[in-house]
Amino acid sequence: MARIVQKYGGTSVADLSRIRNVARRVAKTCQEGNEVVVVVSAMAGETDRLIQLAQQINDNPDLREYDALISTGEQVSVALLALTLQSMGIPAKSFLGLQVRILTDSAFSRARIRKVEVKRLLKELRAGGVPVVAGFQGVDEDGNVTTLGRGGSDTTGVALATALKADVCEIYTDVEGVYTTDPNICPEARKRSRISYDEMMEMASLGAKVLQIRSVEFAKKYNVPIHVRSSFSDKNGTFVTKEDERMERVLVSGVTYSKNEARITVVRVPDKPGIASRIFTPISDANIVVDMIIQNSSADGHTDMTFTVPKADFKKALKLVKKAAEEIKAQEVLADENIAKVSIVGAGMRNHAGVASKMFTALAKENINIMMISTSEIKISCVIDAKYGELAARVLHRAFGLEKGEIRKEP
Repeated sequence: MARIVQKYGGTSVADLSRIRNVARRVAKTCQEGNEVVVVVSAMAGETDRLIQLAQQINDNPDLREYDALISTGEQVSVALLALTLQSMGIPAKSFLGLQVRILTDSAFSRARIRKVEVKRLLKELRAGGVPVVAGFQGVDEDGNVTTLGRGGSDTTGVALATALKADVCEIYTDVEGVYTTDPNICPEARKRSRISYDEMMEMASLGAKVLQIRSVEFAKKYNVPIHVRSSFSDKNGTFVTKEDERMERVLVSGVTYSKNEARITVVRVPDKPGIASRIFTPISDANIVVDMIIQNSSADGHTDMTFTVPKADFKKALKLVKKAAEEIKAQEVLADENIAKVSIVGAGMRNHAGVASKMFTALAKENINIMMISTSEIKISCVIDAKYGELAARVLHRAFGLEKGEIRKEP
């Protein structure tokens, strides 16, 4: 008998018909002799509807009340799924984040999990029941409802799998696994059977929408296997696991594309110690994640500093940067929302020359100009004009032969 955590996304519970489909899958897993804990997102579109309601009242709503509002979507879906399972003879009970006690910090709208208390869930499992837990939400030390950020139900699922010492965390979505790139923009994209935690974290951070990056960080830290699969198919999906020798032989395993970032440039910044801190500390204090950073060579004691932030945080970040620029007497602040980031990812890129050159050459052949470049051991990212984003992804997918199978390192 295995202990399995199953997480179902919004498209999987979009209406009553799909909720019944999920219930049948859960029932089948139970009937095979497994213990099952289910994590459910809000019904598709519901969180967006609630966000729009808040923004109609206030463009910049109080985040405590914002979390209290948008967390209600999951309360509906867990109750509906529990009722459906009960109608099928499965003893199910719904739980909210505050009932399970998923304890978080107080960073409303993007809270981080500090501790998961699973006594109530273990009690239900021992009694032969199926706990149905609301994803995306938790509670802070003061009893306030918090949310984990978009895609946070993935993190809920992996966190519960960790705390429960589950054998696997199954993430059900509307795709059959992790692909070499987005199949919606590149029909030749191929499904990966396995991918390492590090590769998946890079792909998630670079725009792949299959898993939230924090869920993969959790899984890697506690060595929880993730199985990404479709709720509309019985086929095996993609296993996200520890890196093995086979993965290291793959040079490039995926291409990602994101248009959810914006670029900010601070022009003629005084080139002296402490200036970068004065620019980035207010951004950090506002819980805004900065991605790529480029500082030009100093000229006459001044330099230009360019960086990217999530487009959702662009207006807030720009306001903070303009204030800092005025204080440090920078010349001006430039902003650009019409950018895209295209990246290649692969564990085999470690200690292998020529990958960057091949990427840059492929883009140059299509007259795609590169504005910024960022690298790590297993990824290379380029910021380009937004209108070329999808083309660049297709070009790089073809350049590295991913439509035929992953390019492998020479033996």
